[in-house]
Amino acid sequence: MCHLHNREDGNLAMEEFWEPLWNSTINLQDRWQTLAQDWQTSQANPWARYEKVSETLGKAEPVTGQTPKRVIWKKNKTRLYRFELPDVTPTQKTPVFMLYAMINKPYILDMEPGNSYVEYLLKKGFVVYMLDWGVAGQEDKQNGFPEYLFDYLAKAIQRTLWDSGSTQIHMFAYCMGGTMGALYTALFPQHVKNLVLLAAPIDFRHAPLYNAWLRQEYFDVDKLVDTFGNIPPEVIDFGNKMLKPLSNFVNSWLSLFERVQDERFVHTWRVLNKWVNDGTPFPGEAYRQWIRDFYQDNKLIQKQLIMRGRTVDLSQIECPVLLLTAEHDHIVPPPQTHALLEHIQSTDILEHSYPVGHVSLVYGGMATKHVYPDTASWLAERD
Repeated sequence: MCHLHNREDGNLAMEEFWEPLWNSTINLQDRWQTLAQDWQTSQANPWARYEKVSETLGKAEPVTGQTPKRVIWKKNKTRLYRFELPDVTPTQKTPVFMLYAMINKPYILDMEPGNSYVEYLLKKGFVVYMLDWGVAGQEDKQNGFPEYLFDYLAKAIQRTLWDSGSTQIHMFAYCMGGTMGALYTALFPQHVKNLVLLAAPIDFRHAPLYNAWLRQEYFDVDKLVDTFGNIPPEVIDFGNKMLKPLSNFVNSWLSLFERVQDERFVHTWRVLNKWVNDGTPFPGEAYRQWIRDFYQDNKLIQKQLIMRGRTVDLSQIECPVLLLTAEHDHIVPPPQTHALLEHIQSTDILEHSYPVGHVSLVYGGMATKHVYPDTASWLAERD
């Protein structure tokens, strides 16, 4: 059950929760009426649109992750990729190490030619590596953040340094991968030349709706983990979609009906639909720690997060930092990322905020025209 509280609590106010849902409902009613009128006045077969939608949904999923790569290291489920483009010679010295949320798949940063963060950085002369977390099985349910941080991430970066001949990396980390990228940089600052964080959760006070749902007295994370072992991707996906239920469960499909004749829109819709419905299980112990240590107890910014006997102290981060946030991000609100600046010692800091949502920070027109170039130019200046 979700409990909402008054403003005096410092938590989410009732009207702040219901207002966007009410506005979405009004908008939804107008759109249904418009669509119904369009069908009634159309000279074409009124079922043609429905047939086109059915045809669209029956197609094979769009091909993603097309940038050439090779595996240079692996451990259990994880794979370390080195990306390469034919006829492109690297001109930058420091390798970019890409990290994403372990509940996603690696193609989210390499969606398709012309719309790929990986491809863009390669064309700008960077050597690009990425850690693929793989798909967790029940044999991985005991893996927590220390295991993934020290036994997988740290070793993958060591392999990257060996393969590239460099002594440092550009840490490039998105979403929950950004949290892990910040943890690694705080624990191993000597290996990180520059830190780029995209929509990275750092201060978990700034996630009001998640916090309302995940309060310890209402959300029994132990029962969930003990029941499932690994948390199914459908559970994670449903929780994320409930942040904007009408937009995710209704408006998305209504948009497809409205614009199904627009091939460019349909292609984008299909690519993003693949992303949001193609998650991976969240390893059980890591999920338990993610909810308890980060969302419920907010240990990171309080210097209370202990990993294998070592305190994660964000003040150990002194390298240049680039923060990229999305103004309309309901998954990781910008203040959640911006709070990092209150705890680090870096003096070379730049923050860009873009008028998009969480996914559009790495895919789409704003990403290709602004976010990718801003990232590449910032890194090149500090290579």
